[in-house]
Amino acid sequence: MKPFDAVIDAPFGKVGLRADETGVREIVYLPGDVQSTAPRSPLAQEAAAQIRRYFDTSSVRFDLPLSTCGTEHQRRVWRGISGIAAGQVWTYGQLAREIGSVPRAVGQACGSNPWPIMIPCHRVVAASGIGGFAHHPGEGFYRNVKRWLLAHEGVSIA
Repeated sequence: MKPFDAVIDAPFGKVGLRADETGVREIVYLPGDVQSTAPRSPLAQEAAAQIRRYFDTSSVRFDLPLSTCGTEHQRRVWRGISGIAAGQVWTYGQLAREIGSVPRAVGQACGSNPWPIMIPCHRVVAASGIGGFAHHPGEGFYRNVKRWLLAHEGVSIA
């Protein structure tokens, strides 16, 4: 796997970024003990700056090119997620109805989102609570990241 083009501090640990000539390829949540890495390209530098602004102000709108990937269904889910404003949450079922899908398929596409924070999949929750995150069910680091992101946006979910 290609090394990160930047690893920046986050309130919940670190965020790793990978970018290429066409756009941001991937954003990864990392534990706090991972070493920070200065951005290696102008795009990585701009992505890091926009993510840091989000950590200061949750209403930040991202304006970065994203590399093309995913199936047509995944891209439809990711476009739907992008329409959810900071401070709001939708259930997997709500998003599924909105885009003409089913909740389980929406959950799978959410978990495969390569650009969390920019495509805010943390704003999609289960009907009975917070739901999983990044294909990591149950309690732990990723669920805590999701809780932090939602709390940062003024949402409290058990």
